[in-house]
Amino acid sequence: MAFYVKRLVKLTVLEISMTFFKTLFLCSLLSLAGCAHKSQNITPENTKLDSELATELVMGAQQSHLYLEQLKDKRLGLIVNQTSMVNDQHLVDFLLTQGLNIKKIFAPEHGFRGNYDAGAKVNSSVDEKTGISIVSIYGKNKKPSVDQLNDVDTLIFDIQDVGLRYYTYISSMHYMMEVAAENDKEFIIFDRPNPNGFTVDGPVLDLDFQSFVGMHQIPLMHGMTVGELAQMINGEGWLKSSIKADLTVIPVRNYDRHMSYSLPIKPSPNLPNDIAISLYASLTFFEGTPVSIGRGTDFPFQVIGYDKFSLGDFNFTPRSIKGASMEPKLKGKLAKGVDLRQSSIRGVNLDHLVNWHRLFVKNKAEFFTFPAFFDKLAGSDQLRRQLISGESSVEIRNSWQSDLNAFLLQRKQYLLYP
Repeated sequence: MAFYVKRLVKLTVLEISMTFFKTLFLCSLLSLAGCAHKSQNITPENTKLDSELATELVMGAQQSHLYLEQLKDKRLGLIVNQTSMVNDQHLVDFLLTQGLNIKKIFAPEHGFRGNYDAGAKVNSSVDEKTGISIVSIYGKNKKPSVDQLNDVDTLIFDIQDVGLRYYTYISSMHYMMEVAAENDKEFIIFDRPNPNGFTVDGPVLDLDFQSFVGMHQIPLMHGMTVGELAQMINGEGWLKSSIKADLTVIPVRNYDRHMSYSLPIKPSPNLPNDIAISLYASLTFFEGTPVSIGRGTDFPFQVIGYDKFSLGDFNFTPRSIKGASMEPKLKGKLAKGVDLRQSSIRGVNLDHLVNWHRLFVKNKAEFFTFPAFFDKLAGSDQLRRQLISGESSVEIRNSWQSDLNAFLLQRKQYLLYP
């Protein structure tokens, strides 16, 4: 039997930390807080058998019976992009069909439709289909002004993340939570699975290296959904002046962080498939070097190559691709390297990084051409110094373990899923 929990009052940190799938226990807690539960299935999938509903993933946004009544008569601001789908309909369109009042759309990196290059300026504009104002929250305006929130009561965040610290959607979420807290706005997250949720891995951020590609003192792979991470941001006092957002999370039903989850829509232009998403944690370090990882090809984040010397004989030539990479590294040059499109790498694998660094040292070539950016991605200068000193991938990984163990204990109270 499926249970549906509707939040009518603000959850405390203790309540949030209860595992969502301990349904009877959670419902009893919510009942004490004045919440009601419904056993009636009112999703669009009424025709499915109970056995199917018991195992099928149901995104937060799909569980409209948990939030529509709460949003009635509210003026809404949506932090969304191309991944914000309710079945086959965009969340903006779905909420409009329900008669809700959407005042603003806030667009993160890559834009509302997900068609801007990485790092490209995202302009504020008006959505041609709906006439709703679009406010960019990428670039100089990472945090909306008070004037841009005057006509909004409730902010809704519904964006598919990939579970890595330097993926900027969670940085945008942080700033939007902060501005919501500062201006007494509700903040609701429609949660989605983390395709890299199976592991916690990589170095923990040193706050001296805090930036938009690393805002929180968490590992490179934190293993949390955006809903869980938002609760941790709130609970740990990571917003400015330790203020707390009025936070509600609509969890994913039937989700287990150890299950495989293939994204139905690419979350950004250069993460087109499951392989790229799996390799993202291992290959992004190369962004601070002269080595290409396939931007400007049909297989970004799935190859490694360089034009002067190489560790492999796979060839590719980066080119301009509108909406993905107009000026890719090694544009128009023949790069030779390795093809990882059949890779089974999961988590943070440093072998390729260590081996390519050694190749550059052997050829007396500069590897860290963008050292400051490399350090921001790594979360400190330690990884760069370890590579320069000749440490092996095993030695480097061992240096992370105590911080990872501490983080696992720290995040435990904020988890929603087994």
